[in-house]
Amino acid sequence: MQRTLLLAKLHNCTLTGTNVNYVGSISIDLVLLQEAGILPYEQVQVVNKNNGKRFITYAISAPANSGIIELNGAAARLGVTGDRLIIMTYGQFTAEELKEYSPRVVIVNEKNQILEVGNYDHFYIRGAGVTGAV
Repeated sequence: MQRTLLLAKLHNCTLTGTNVNYVGSISIDLVLLQEAGILPYEQVQVVNKNNGKRFITYAISAPANSGIIELNGAAARLGVTGDRLIIMTYGQFTAEELKEYSPRVVIVNEKNQILEVGNYDHFYIRGAGVTGAV
């Protein structure tokens, strides 16, 4: 059996713009994508901390070190410039893979510059009973 768990997270991003006429997706600074291990065109869940909306789209890369986080297409209606976002990807893991599981987290400042990069502590997952249950 496989379980779906958080794979990577960009935490506290600032929405820098919207483009309703673009075909779709969320544009994310290439450096942030690389640090989080999110691939271009990978499915992402976006949570808008300002309005509580959650939606699924796919990531595309914006120029490296640009700080760009931009909602495109229909998703552009789900946020306004300055909103704070959490952008997450998920993966499916077997019980064996969960033994080495630890999601990647990239925390950014209000300019979408990296403050901290790391992984959730594996012991936190064990404490929650996840690995013990498999």
